[in-house]
Amino acid sequence: MTSLSFDVKPASQLLAAARPSWLDRWGTFAAGLTVADLPAPVVERTTLVLLDCIGVIAAGMQEPECRALAARLAQTGGSGDCPAIGSGRGLAAGSAALLNGLAGTMLELDEGNQYARGHPAIHVVPALLAAGPRLKSSGADLLTALALGYEIGSRIGIAAKLLVTTHPHGTWGTAGAALAVAHLNRADAAMMIETLNIASTLGLATSRRTMLEGGTVRNAYAGVSNQLGLTAWDLAASGIIGETDGIGSVFGGVIASDFRPELMVEELGERWEIARNYFKRHAACRYTHGALDALGDIVAKAGGRIDPAEVAAIEVDTYVWAAQLDGAEPKNMLAAKFSLPFALATFLANGAATPEAFRDGARQDAATRDLARRVTVREDRGLTARLPGLRPARVRLTLTDGRRFEAEALTNKGDTEDPYSPDEVRAKFADLAGPVWGASHAAAIADCVASIDRAADLSTLTRLLSAPAAAGGSV
Repeated sequence: MTSLSFDVKPASQLLAAARPSWLDRWGTFAAGLTVADLPAPVVERTTLVLLDCIGVIAAGMQEPECRALAARLAQTGGSGDCPAIGSGRGLAAGSAALLNGLAGTMLELDEGNQYARGHPAIHVVPALLAAGPRLKSSGADLLTALALGYEIGSRIGIAAKLLVTTHPHGTWGTAGAALAVAHLNRADAAMMIETLNIASTLGLATSRRTMLEGGTVRNAYAGVSNQLGLTAWDLAASGIIGETDGIGSVFGGVIASDFRPELMVEELGERWEIARNYFKRHAACRYTHGALDALGDIVAKAGGRIDPAEVAAIEVDTYVWAAQLDGAEPKNMLAAKFSLPFALATFLANGAATPEAFRDGARQDAATRDLARRVTVREDRGLTARLPGLRPARVRLTLTDGRRFEAEALTNKGDTEDPYSPDEVRAKFADLAGPVWGASHAAAIADCVASIDRAADLSTLTRLLSAPAAAGGSV
């Protein structure tokens, strides 16, 4: 009988051999990071991102679903000292992180990162605002953790190719929230690594169909990521362990493929993803923004307004992801924000793609719906080839009198290549937060955030964010 022998190594050696070098480097990088390591432009951009997130959360909190969920979470999870921003309610940390993340995606105005193909900040800020005050974190701690959580989430999004059926919300954002919270808790390198490995397998298996069909559960994905980010840290701090390379496993073969670990450390500490972010003014899916910008140019050429009844047809050639948003009969507000035909029609009917332009009243307007049916959307493979650096769209509009207008946008207004100024981002915050709290209270929040890097703690910001909405506040 033949004797078989095996070279069985101790588990500790197997784990050490299997852990990728990029993860070790990230553990050391995350544990040692301080605000002094962030270049001044990164601190400035992170501060703007924080302000923008607060504004979109407060505005989204006024939606009826958010108000209803706030009441239910207060019943089921109990009250707490973490503000549900714009509601006047204090909730337990996990409940606040969930609700604020959900509210921040309700209006489709949250910032994003075109290279990560997602929205990193709204997956991180609610968790930090829930954890920071309890930990007596400084404003500098908050900004550092935000930049760090944004970075790891974005890097995973860049390094991995999500399945085309997967919605990016609720996936790599969990790792971003978890690492940011670990940083606030002053985790060492080993705990940073463990937290990432745990968080990697706590993300959601999200469906891209939800956004196309108007399944508003999609708005909860970012909120769940924030909640799970808090949970991942609690698990790690309690001694729970993950697999050795959770991110490589999940994003290299479970919900994504073609994971490129070298991109996790390329120019690490030199190129900051939060400094390559984009801000949004159109309250619709970013894939519609190039066409909306081009249509805005056409309206300007035509004298400042085009009557929807005088439009015979609108033709759009754009990149693949935008071309998929070709449904002209959205069933609710979310679906309307992911309908390129409706977004263009309501832009003409209302003068801008504001939150109000996608609500039921605007969506049910007969003239707007008729115009949406006269919009044709096609993919141009040449435009698709220009992703991800550019987001091009070409729009041709024909009037009933035979006149034709054409315009092209190579990138979206607000992108790194064509950014909004800091004043424009602050104006967006005022537009969103002013109707919620009143102009003076919104200005006080903006002033507080502007100097947050010098704040010894987060008590003033938390107090301001805990204020109830003004009577009749809405966006």
